[in-house]
Amino acid sequence: MKIAVVILNYNGKGFLERFLPGVIANSGDAGIFVADNNSTDDSVSFLKTNFPQVNLVINDQNGGFAKGYNDALKKITAEYYVLLNSDIEVTPNWIGPCLDLLEKNKTIVAVQPKVLAWHNKTRFEHAGAAGGFLDKNFYPFCQGRIFENTEEDKGQYNSAREIFWATGACMFIRSEAYHSAGGLDDAFFAHMEEIDLCWRLKSRGHKLYYCPDSVIYHVGGGTLNYMNPKKTYLNFRNSLYMIAKNYEGPLFIKMLQRLCLDGIAANLFLVKFQFRHFWAVFRAHLSFYGHLSVLLKQRKELKKQATNFNKAGLYKRNIVFQKFLGGVNTFTDLKPEDFY
Repeated sequence: MKIAVVILNYNGKGFLERFLPGVIANSGDAGIFVADNNSTDDSVSFLKTNFPQVNLVINDQNGGFAKGYNDALKKITAEYYVLLNSDIEVTPNWIGPCLDLLEKNKTIVAVQPKVLAWHNKTRFEHAGAAGGFLDKNFYPFCQGRIFENTEEDKGQYNSAREIFWATGACMFIRSEAYHSAGGLDDAFFAHMEEIDLCWRLKSRGHKLYYCPDSVIYHVGGGTLNYMNPKKTYLNFRNSLYMIAKNYEGPLFIKMLQRLCLDGIAANLFLVKFQFRHFWAVFRAHLSFYGHLSVLLKQRKELKKQATNFNKAGLYKRNIVFQKFLGGVNTFTDLKPEDFY
């Protein structure tokens, strides 16, 4: 099989009912798979009755986004995988441009399309927008989205370019690269696991690209709402996990800087009386300390596998300060010379 579109589902019958017909209609000869993460609704019976042409992979537990995909992709043989969220509306020819980039340049191992918001189709969507970047302290942001602020799509990001990370909401990836890098990290459960995977790919010298000629519309927060404290917990915890594993420089100094910045963020939650989010940040740090020995072992092993780290997509400055003290509101406000 050339390309397998793999949709991970957990209690998402409503999304499948709404969006799966469009995926089938617009995906040409690609194999369509739904990997069910041990749903407790009637997703599986619904698929068997209404979409018998879709390949169904049943996971025996809900291990989250990361483990769910890892378990499913072990059972799927294809040259390319497309990891696709269930809450996405695809458009005609959404596969072709991304596949062309991968086919024409073998140094590119992963590609993401332009991700717009389903509820407001003129604006970029939070999860991926027009391609992902990391700042000097490894805070993620995107073309079209800095922190919670998303931009209107006016064609300002209509050029293909190299990025640091591709969104897990819709990621085209070479299967060989996915498996050789170890896939997604099960410990992350959900959120930022794709950035961790992309970092590992970059550490091997690989390239990742944004493709504006492919467009999708993402509902966003379909499984876990953006304002849910559990999402805050996972984002802060997984960011710390990711840095400890992948950062190649002096870890103590970098982690100390990041812990201080996270402390500022936690106090801002406190000032806003968002006590559950404050507690989420606190618990994220406790989890990090408890998991540190495992992370350091992973770090040691990943250093052995690293070859020629590709820094393209790293921002040399602090995006937090640029946003809140430097008056930066959009990605185009950032200076190109401040990127690797």
